Amino acid sequence: MTLTSLDWMTMIFLTFLVLCAVAVSFTRDLLYAIIIFGAYSVIMAIVWQIMSAPDIAITEAAAGIGMTTLMVAVIMRTQRKED
Repeated sequence: MTLTSLDWMTMIFLTFLVLCAVAVSFTRDLLYAIIIFGAYSVIMAIVWQIMSAPDIAITEAAAGIGMTTLMVAVIMRTQRKED
């Protein structure tokens, strides 16, 4: 059984997904965690597209980007100012 280039791409993207998930869990800065979560969402949308599910890919991209933007806005608004 030989692997096609699409199989290799899928494996690379799935590896990036795992790396993003691990990176988010070890990141202490909330802004960096949100950025990594946004990257996770984009990669997941690409994986859904590769798997021929464009409706789920669009939903994942929109929800991920929307949630990331919302989280950044809330965190920036609630950030404490240091003296």
